[in-house]
Amino acid sequence: MIIGVPKEIKDNEYRVSATPGGIHQLVDSGQQVMVERGAGMGSGFADEEYAEAGAMMVSDAAKVWNEAEMVMKVKEPLRNEYRYLRQGLIVYTYLHLAANEELTRQLVSKKTTGIAYETVELANGSLPLLTPMSEVAGKMAVQIAAHCLERMNGGRGKLLGGIPGVLPADVVIIGGGTVGTNAAQVALGMGANVMSLDINPDRLRHLSEVLRGNLNTLMSSPRNIAEAVKRADVVIGAVLVKGAKAPCLVTREMVSEMKPGSVIVDVAVDQGGCVETTHPTSHSQPTYLVNGVLHYGVPNIPGAVPRTSTYGLSNATLPYALKLVRQGLVNAVKGDAALAKGVNTHDGYVTYQAVADAFGMDYRPLSELL
Repeated sequence: MIIGVPKEIKDNEYRVSATPGGIHQLVDSGQQVMVERGAGMGSGFADEEYAEAGAMMVSDAAKVWNEAEMVMKVKEPLRNEYRYLRQGLIVYTYLHLAANEELTRQLVSKKTTGIAYETVELANGSLPLLTPMSEVAGKMAVQIAAHCLERMNGGRGKLLGGIPGVLPADVVIIGGGTVGTNAAQVALGMGANVMSLDINPDRLRHLSEVLRGNLNTLMSSPRNIAEAVKRADVVIGAVLVKGAKAPCLVTREMVSEMKPGSVIVDVAVDQGGCVETTHPTSHSQPTYLVNGVLHYGVPNIPGAVPRTSTYGLSNATLPYALKLVRQGLVNAVKGDAALAKGVNTHDGYVTYQAVADAFGMDYRPLSELL
């Protein structure tokens, strides 16, 4: 199989879908790999490293897309990449289709197979390809919030951890999954008062058992969220519904009750956001104000720390990539139920129920198309 690794073109996206070590494994398995020149520079990988690993280095992104049978990416194809989509092509990347109707319809109309990292799901319900980036995003969300709280950045001028005799900041984290857990770890480590909300009491019990510091847990409900948000200096949206659009849990009215200079970091923005007043921003223009509250809505947070993120991502995605190229799409998904759940579009149909439901599109089980 011919595998293509193009350079990411999303604003300030410095990650790359494969390390030179990963390319070596793909080539060693008998595959031909084309890497666009400069694809790894943002993560600190020189073109020479990819060439030494056995990759064919090309200067033209179109050549990578047009000749590859499977394109490995980090982020979803953008509009000026839609022209490369075609029948028979596998796009293996984060897609987040439930928040992107335009891309969903492009993949369907072009009969492109879209395999979404974020919906590959093991039997225990875990998401092995999403987890490493959720870990990064959770940890970074607190760093970002601390930075945004600084007065010159539009915040209240409050130190997250306080000092002796001065209270620390109140951090509210909505969602107790991977993002929420990692955010709580960092916020507690910095000395903040942390309130974690989730709809699962067992998850809250787990957080109480494993985390140390100024932690309180609370069942997630509209009233509890409203009261917590009103008191918060920082709100971190860490809600995930697998493969589906994030539910709106923090309303515009709740935001209007927050203190001026408070900060919202909506990590769920790549799935539509769990705060009514958030919308996607970019690393070059990451924040905006609504009712005096500073909002951060960058959908590719881990792109700011690409060296760590690329290694973490490649560690998780490479084993499935090897399975796809060695066995072919049909045999790979028939033999691996987790990978099959990653297929969101195939042969002109949406094959993931939550995505079809989001846009009222026809759904076809993947098993009927193979």
